[in-house]
Amino acid sequence: MRSPIMTLSFTKMHGLGNDFIVIDGRQIPVVLPDSLIRRLCDRHLGIGCDQLVLLSPATLEGADVHVRFFNPDGSEAGACGNASRCVALFVGNSPVLQTRAGLLPTTQKGEQFAINMGAARLDWQDIPLSRPCDTLHLPLENAAACSMGNPHATLFGDIGRAETLGPVLERDPLFPERANIGFAQILSPDHMRLRVWERGAGLTLACGSGACAAVVNAVRRGLTERTCTVTMDGGDLTITWQEDGTVLMTGPATTVFHGTLA
Repeated sequence: MRSPIMTLSFTKMHGLGNDFIVIDGRQIPVVLPDSLIRRLCDRHLGIGCDQLVLLSPATLEGADVHVRFFNPDGSEAGACGNASRCVALFVGNSPVLQTRAGLLPTTQKGEQFAINMGAARLDWQDIPLSRPCDTLHLPLENAAACSMGNPHATLFGDIGRAETLGPVLERDPLFPERANIGFAQILSPDHMRLRVWERGAGLTLACGSGACAAVVNAVRRGLTERTCTVTMDGGDLTITWQEDGTVLMTGPATTVFHGTLA
């Protein structure tokens, strides 16, 4: 595999099985064309991951590192909760992350990392939707929608439809930027089961921003309390929709290995 740079150092990480290639461009700038991102993310022809994460120097006051998230198809995501925890572990010292979704403060609590994912956005323009809609009851499988820096729709009920319905709804005309589609089953007022079809990535073992969106939408519908354990295929996250409107996500992050691509 050839790239515009001679060698490329990377770290493979995961949050609850949601796996990432982390590339540190803080000291030496790294430029990654879409074609190279697609090859790196490919599980047969490259390293393989659910998303690629590129770090660079922060440009905003109060931030410690600039973070960009790329899907396996080369498109850029505005936020990724599981990857944000991995970046917190990679950088250390509870950094503030500069992302397209805003500044995300992080805190390490033992082996757990808490990320303030910012405020949930509930207006149809902010998600965005292609036309005015009640975001609590979309005219689409009776889903609820919100943005966590990227668009999410949550369907409550049958989680078994994630593989078949997820790819269809991701590209529904209602979502001009496509959408992450969550399938949630409420187990109790403080516990839900969730599977997420991620735009540009498909079904993943865990989706941090999807878990945040699912809890926000569940609270809006009166289905759960503001703090809820979200069980996904890869494990559990604790999500709190705080009274100030921001969403706190707490969970683990793991370093798998380091490598260099020539």
